[in-house]
Amino acid sequence: MPWFEAPTPAFIGVVHLPPTPGSPRYEMDGGVDALLAAAVRDARALRAGGVDAVIVENFGDAPFFKDAVPAETVATLALALRAVRDEVGEVPVGINVLRNDARAALGLCAAAGADFLRVNVHVGAAATDQGIVEGRASETLRERQRLCPEAALLADVHVKHATPMSREPITRVARDTLARGLADAVIVSGAATGDAPDVATLREVREAVGSARVLIGSGLGLDAEAARFLEIADGAIVGTALKRDGRVEEAVDVDRVRAMRAQFDRALRP
Repeated sequence: MPWFEAPTPAFIGVVHLPPTPGSPRYEMDGGVDALLAAAVRDARALRAGGVDAVIVENFGDAPFFKDAVPAETVATLALALRAVRDEVGEVPVGINVLRNDARAALGLCAAAGADFLRVNVHVGAAATDQGIVEGRASETLRERQRLCPEAALLADVHVKHATPMSREPITRVARDTLARGLADAVIVSGAATGDAPDVATLREVREAVGSARVLIGSGLGLDAEAARFLEIADGAIVGTALKRDGRVEEAVDVDRVRAMRAQFDRALRP
């Protein structure tokens, strides 16, 4: 993952897809063509603003399936991934199949050329609005070995919009996610989309996992607080803060991407 090797933290921008076919809010007017146009528009702004990588997710599909998504969702994600890859060129592209379909994400890495995947619950279990979501690290790692061994696996610990089922502290979960779940990086988020993680918690995870990669998964903003987070983490996945007026439902604003890029450039990896 060369985008992780830079002296500054990795800046991963998000392409939030509109609702895909079959989901409750899917708009028949314009259909998949409109969805792909929106994905390309946001990917273009992210690339122009200077992100190190882009991750695509089916954000508009709420309420989400807790694990396996239907075929039409995977098909649409494949089209979106290829369109985004064509737009951003050499910039690495990843995939997050919400809520927790790691198997579909691996298939998309293999077939559509995604470079990495995010898995919300990789080890353990969490109570969510989709019900109990369980990690399937044993299956995921074996399928990755078979399908796309070069794809990096980024795994959340104490993921947002969820309550862990175990009483293990986040530091223990982070170590297990890396050492036993064989994730390539762990992600620390706030309680919900757009919420920043607790700085003290982020620092505890950083200290617990040593030289392993730690990413921020939500809530990094265009404010003075960002410097504190980027002093600790190896990178961040940024979505809401890059949108027009900081509103998640809006399009990506290239000026906000450039401003965020400047914040990353002022930071040094821990």
